[in-house]
Amino acid sequence: WGSSGINAEYGDFEYKYDDEPHATRRKEILEKYPQMKELFGADPYMKYLVPLIVTFQLVTAYYIAQLPGPIMFFLAWALGGTINHNLSLAMHEISHNLAFGHGSPRMNRFIGFVANIPLGVPSSITFKKYHLEHHRYQGDETLDVDIPTHLEGYLFYNTFTKLIWVILQPLFYTIRPLFVHPKPMENLEILNSVWTIGWNYLIYQIAGPWALAYLIGGTLLGMGLHPMAGHFISEHYTFIKGQETYSYYGPLNYIAWNVGYHNEHHDFPYISWSRLPKVREIAPEYYQMPHYDSWCGVLYKYITAPEIGPYSRVRRGVPKTEAKKVE
Repeated sequence: WGSSGINAEYGDFEYKYDDEPHATRRKEILEKYPQMKELFGADPYMKYLVPLIVTFQLVTAYYIAQLPGPIMFFLAWALGGTINHNLSLAMHEISHNLAFGHGSPRMNRFIGFVANIPLGVPSSITFKKYHLEHHRYQGDETLDVDIPTHLEGYLFYNTFTKLIWVILQPLFYTIRPLFVHPKPMENLEILNSVWTIGWNYLIYQIAGPWALAYLIGGTLLGMGLHPMAGHFISEHYTFIKGQETYSYYGPLNYIAWNVGYHNEHHDFPYISWSRLPKVREIAPEYYQMPHYDSWCGVLYKYITAPEIGPYSRVRRGVPKTEAKKVE
């Protein structure tokens, strides 16, 4: 659980009127440690690792689909869900052009398509489109679609309903942008959809319907009530009032592309996953803050603590109550 504690306001979001904190900290760190710029750039091995992981997932899906239903379901959660979550986090890295570098945007998009194959749901391009705004406008009530809606805060407020919310996280992450900040579909999104659906058809024809169900089921299960999905909550939910980004330094970073180094990532989004631990080594005084050591602990606390819920986020904008007064 690390050094974090519980002191979050419940019933509405916590509102701030300053700029998001990471740009300011980035400037300070670069002035003090200019050698940090040497860490910038793509990871040299990611473009090889992603196809290997995709191949492993497709091959295992073929064989696991031949097992009895209960065993296949368990493996879809335990193995398939873990691997597909790993690939979704690979797409996160790729959205920052950290597979081939900023000089090769087309190759980054292509390797994102490759990572998307086992997930069964086209998401690589759409994720990039919204995720970069999450970085630039962290906490913005419209542009940061990572923040739950007021309806989510109103509906999912106790242990039982928060458990349902956690299980349905893939659904909310998919449909929330369509209501909060809808954007026209881009040509690359159409291509991403055709590519993914085409691969779904090939998998169906070659490995059978149960292999496809295993892969898509793994995506849904791995992003719901699953240890890997703890990062969705650990990253920005205010378990301590006032702190809006948290890092996780536990063992799952080894299979999660170091996404747990989240303060470090937001401070330096163009440093690849393999070099993020060095950020903390170079500038340790900037990362002596509450953090987590267990994503399972985060999920448990989120679900059971009455003062924590979808409202436990920092927003930048006008609170709902004040907006009504203005109207």
